[in-house]
Formats: sequence, C-alpha cells, structure tokens
Amino acid sequence: MVLSPRLRAVVDALPLRPGMRVLEIGGAPGAAAREVATRIGERGHVLVVDRSAKGIALTEQHAADEIRAGRMGVRCVAAEDFELLPGEAPYDLAFAVRVGALDGRHPRAGERARGRIRAALTPSGRLFIDGGDPLREVELGERTG
Repeated sequence: MVLSPRLRAVVDALPLRPGMRVLEIGGAPGAAAREVATRIGERGHVLVVDRSAKGIALTEQHAADEIRAGRMGVRCVAAEDFELLPGEAPYDLAFAVRVGALDGRHPRAGERARGRIRAALTPSGRLFIDGGDPLREVELGERTG
C-alpha cells in the first residue's frame, strides 16, 4: 500500500521516536500506521482504532506482517468508546486524520473521544489531528497516571 503525499506529510510531522507506543484513531486501512511502525522500529507498537469492521479487516490484510511481528495491532471501536484493555500499557502519542469526533463535526462525540484518548495516553502523551500544517496538537487538559 502506497502512502499518499498527504499522509506522508502527516507522518513526517509526528514527533516519533524509536520504541514509542502510538495510537492511530480512525486509521483504517492502515497506510499511515504501517509507516509509523517502520519509523518507531521493532520495539515500538502502533494500535489502529477504527469504527469500521470493514476498515479493520482491510488493515489486517494490508498490515499482516506488522501485526504478526507485534509491531501493530487493530481494534474495531469508535474513538468515543475506546479504552485500554486490562493490563494494556498506555500510549505515548495519538493521531487522527479525518475523524469527525475530533475535527469538530461531532462535538458531543468529540468531548467523549478526547476523554477516552486522554485516559489511554501516558501523562506526557500528546494528540495530533489534521487541520494544521499538516497537523495541529489538541490540548487534552489535566491527566492523572
């Protein structure tokens, strides 16, 4: 799967480091996540969260090698319903491109999604969404943990 120039610009703008845990909201079919997985290396992990079962199935198909190697995972859930599984480590960074709950199209869902993302990130974790040049950081407020 080829990464579009727009998604390449998004991934280039993310403050990625080797070994990071990254959460991509609305990430199906996995093109950006695969590139992120390459950049954060063998010790890193990307979780793609998407509300579309079809999108998750496509991600599993396109990223089978990364998933098998443990560098990527997928979960079929809406951003506003996402939560860490018992024992799941928090994420260092989250990003989303064209996600209605985070870009202002669905304000109520956005409020809930931001709270869920905040709870899934480390205390210093950051959320980036499209709509900047090419990204903008979303302030998540006070966190505990």
